[in-house]
Amino acid sequence: MSDMIEVVIDSIRVHLMTPQRVVVLKQTSAERYLTIWVGPYEAEAITVALQEVEMSRPLTHDLLKNIFTAFNARILRIEITELQGEVFFGNIIAEVDGREMRIDSRPSDAIAIAVRAHVPILVHASVMESAGRAPDQEMPDTTPLSRKEAPAPLSDDAINRLSVFKDFIDKLDIDNPDKDKPDSSSPLD
Repeated sequence: MSDMIEVVIDSIRVHLMTPQRVVVLKQTSAERYLTIWVGPYEAEAITVALQEVEMSRPLTHDLLKNIFTAFNARILRIEITELQGEVFFGNIIAEVDGREMRIDSRPSDAIAIAVRAHVPILVHASVMESAGRAPDQEMPDTTPLSRKEAPAPLSDDAINRLSVFKDFIDKLDIDNPDKDKPDSSSPLD
């Protein structure tokens, strides 16, 4: 386990252009972060557990934790073990009858269970090396909607329709913004 790095959940962030969420994991021994894209339901499951919100009925991750308990399995930790392309792989590590079991899991589900079971979250050093970032490093642009391409040229029709706005902007007196404001001290008509 010496090739594993412990992390904690730093935050869960919303991407405003998509329904996706990002779980930001912070390395406990350094200022390095790992971001993992998760779906809105998984993000909600993690958030509910972090805020210790009591639900009237068990959510899916509560149910899984209850199943572990019912079968006398103790959740020891979760591990984020691999990164292939842009897909993270993970395991839930549990102890059953004195032996350790690895259960394949999406990292988002494993994190939701780790928060409920109060167990460590570990990331393989190779994953942290390839995808972890220090705060002063520029983050890679992984969002599909944020390409930095030049906009397509406008058609003549579009230019004509937008000319109304150009005329309006050209008439603005930016150097004297109060010029066209009505005098607030004069009585109304």
